[in-house]
Amino acid sequence: MINYIIENKEQLVTIATATVTLASLVSALTPNKTDNKVTAILLKVINWLALNIGKAKPKS
Repeated sequence: MINYIIENKEQLVTIATATVTLASLVSALTPNKTDNKVTAILLKVINWLALNIGKAKPKS
């Protein structure tokens, strides 16, 4: 599993970035709050996977 991640890190980062970008776009273009919650959850997962925790956590 770790080898797969290391060998395909560029593709995985691209997929993660595209997923958050698309979710943010949907949240911005639609008026309901449900998709905003989904985007927030996706962003938290991506930040956790990127080890953006503690003092490395981005300020919002």
